Amino acid sequence: MIDYSKLKPARDVAIIGIGSTIFGEHWDKSLRDLAGEAGSKALHDANIDPKEIQFLVGGNMSGGMFVGQEHGAGLFADHLGITPVGAIRTEAACASGSLAVRVGYMAIASGMYDVVAVGGAEKMTDVYGDRATSVLAGAMDQENEAFHGLTFPGVYAFLANRHMHDYGTTREQLALIPVKNHRNGALNPIAHFQRKITLDNVLNSPLVADPLRLLDCSPISDGAASLIMVSADKAKDYTNSPIYIKASAQASDSLAVHDRENITTLNATLVASKEAYARAGLGPEDIDFAEVHDCFSINELIAYEDLGFAKKGEGGKLIESGETEISGKIPVNTSGGLKAKGHPVGATGVAQLVELVEQLRGEAGKRQVENARVGLAHNVGGSGATVVIHILSNER
Repeated sequence: MIDYSKLKPARDVAIIGIGSTIFGEHWDKSLRDLAGEAGSKALHDANIDPKEIQFLVGGNMSGGMFVGQEHGAGLFADHLGITPVGAIRTEAACASGSLAVRVGYMAIASGMYDVVAVGGAEKMTDVYGDRATSVLAGAMDQENEAFHGLTFPGVYAFLANRHMHDYGTTREQLALIPVKNHRNGALNPIAHFQRKITLDNVLNSPLVADPLRLLDCSPISDGAASLIMVSADKAKDYTNSPIYIKASAQASDSLAVHDRENITTLNATLVASKEAYARAGLGPEDIDFAEVHDCFSINELIAYEDLGFAKKGEGGKLIESGETEISGKIPVNTSGGLKAKGHPVGATGVAQLVELVEQLRGEAGKRQVENARVGLAHNVGGSGATVVIHILSNER
């Protein structure tokens, strides 16, 4: 077993600037426009000259298939006006953005660079719904899943049915998750859906893949988010409120769900969270709030268990208890989550950290978690073949 607590980065890393577009349907903006808007906001928030950026990492899942634009790293750097600069694009399905954060973090932690810009962007609404479904299916096993007609709603329906069978999880417990997240999203000015929904709304919405209904599913969204990161020793040259990355971890699992021993557990989450907790010197009990990957309601419930916020099989009880509300013991998805805030796949992981930074700065307004000191972000690629976890704190 690897003792991650003994594997320390060469340097600590801090986030000094954040920026995000509104998530939603942006008919009048291109992928370039969205990335540029988020990046400019992050540069302004960091009070930094663009010429100081030494390296850029951009997360984007499928720019080529959604809008015909590959070579995203060059596009992002060009539109931000920071060329010539080292720039790369990361792709890990819906975890593309958080993987970009991880690469940027490692670039600074290793000592290679002092100042790094990280972004994530996706323009998904320029294609019809069936085309978007086909593009997203590229994140699953093509030969063994997509070729036979399986889609991601179908995959997560398998997980939901099995969890309900094994642990007695109820349809009502699952529905409480989007209800909570829409309530939070209604308080978030950048959320795709800024309106509340009821339990009956969820339970009576159109069936997508039994037992999952329309309001259990995250939307197709456009959007971008960005961070400016520096070595921690330099952070206070730019801001009085740097936020420190205490841990960054990533794990992979089998691409196809049928190759997993237990489909109600994402082993990549177990492994990545164990590493993240060890690197940060923390446990689940030390996390004040979390942003988790709720592409479908069952995924948030399973994340409760895999991240150690609830015992296995008791995720349904946790959501029922109210402890994942903003005022609860472990607030989850204060931003509204993927369900209400939106899910522009390449941007999602970066946007999760934007929410963590706002909370840790005490700038989340009506969504603010009281005495927030440590936050966790959990981002899933595909059905769990990739999981990236970050732990942030306002204390070094």
